[in-house]
Amino acid sequence: MNFNGYAYLIVGLLVLDYVLNLVIDWLNMRHVQTEIPDEFNGWFDEQKYAASQRYLRDTTRFGLLSSTIMTPVIIVFILLGGFGFVDHLARSMGQGMILTGLAFGGMLVVISTLADLPFSIYSTFVIEERYGFNKTTARTFIADRLKSLFLTAAIGAPLFAGILWFFSRTGEWAWLYSWATVCAVQLFVIYLAPVLILPLFNKFIPLEDGALRSSIEAYAKKQDFSLKGVFKIDGSRRSTKSNAYFTGFGKWRRIALFDTLIEKHSVGELVAVLAHEIGHYKLGHIRKGMIVSMLSAGLMFFILAQFIDRPGLYAAFNVPFDSIGEYAPIYAGMVFFGFLYSPISHLIGIIGNILSRKHEFEADAFAVTTDRQPEVMVSALKKLAVDNLSNLTPHPAKVFLEYSHPPVLKRIEAIRNIRL
Repeated sequence: MNFNGYAYLIVGLLVLDYVLNLVIDWLNMRHVQTEIPDEFNGWFDEQKYAASQRYLRDTTRFGLLSSTIMTPVIIVFILLGGFGFVDHLARSMGQGMILTGLAFGGMLVVISTLADLPFSIYSTFVIEERYGFNKTTARTFIADRLKSLFLTAAIGAPLFAGILWFFSRTGEWAWLYSWATVCAVQLFVIYLAPVLILPLFNKFIPLEDGALRSSIEAYAKKQDFSLKGVFKIDGSRRSTKSNAYFTGFGKWRRIALFDTLIEKHSVGELVAVLAHEIGHYKLGHIRKGMIVSMLSAGLMFFILAQFIDRPGLYAAFNVPFDSIGEYAPIYAGMVFFGFLYSPISHLIGIIGNILSRKHEFEADAFAVTTDRQPEVMVSALKKLAVDNLSNLTPHPAKVFLEYSHPPVLKRIEAIRNIRL
């Protein structure tokens, strides 16, 4: 590694990110309240509440252990010229810049996947198993990873190749062409995900006739919401945790209810959860989220264009660089730029979380004002918190920096303040 300004900055950012996470997690652990909040009396018994606190401690400590191991590993990999070695292997294949870049990126994906594997295995088969959440078999675990790698190759590789071509052939407008392409692919994936991608991981079973389906259809009709499909998915294949989500657009939009959610909630509670998901759609939250994502991608590509031809950036990672062109290693520059961009990415993530928490409050309000059963919505939120061993009292800094959803007590308080 060439210790120039880029090198010092990148190592400093890695260390700063680690220290920040350490401090935030320490504050969050210190903020745990040993007494059950009044709102959850009768919902959490002392044994279950103690288990939720142990779960928080175990997951937090394991996360810190993971970062304590991986941060030095990444720094050492950089210092010892690991990226330069991978680049040398990719170039030794004697292909053009795009194929070399795909080989370089592919090797890094494999290295990253293998490095993360022990942590994923321990988290799934030890921690989640310890608290009764894990239902994933070894076969499902392996299949999920292979499918993820397949999707990375099928979608990510052509996209990466296209971006490399733009930056090697289209000059100063490369960032704009790349941005437009990424946005188009993002829309395509979101539109087709319900029928092409998500079924690779879960079975989508149309909700059978009965009281639940009738109640959902009646609510949707009242809200003039055309249901394209309400499905039960086999979330229990992997975990006992419950969830629901809205996905897709147009004729392929779907509302997915985990089978674990259906099993543990009443019809009224499930309608309230679905009303919340419909609220996201009706209030334009999905569209707004996409716009924010696209704008942040545009900013990233614009800034990338300012750094992609800086020889010092490549020297910091021990990768030889001549000039922008058909054979220049701009594929490596895109990876290296990710380290520099991390503070901006974190800032955008914080802004995105603020917006997401606001949307959650709004979707709750939509559900309550249209379904007009606030206590049923409160009951659904409480069951989800208890079943998932949620942390009821996270530190405000943890919420500000990392939470995409408001803490459950804040959501309940907001619901109770809604006037019908």
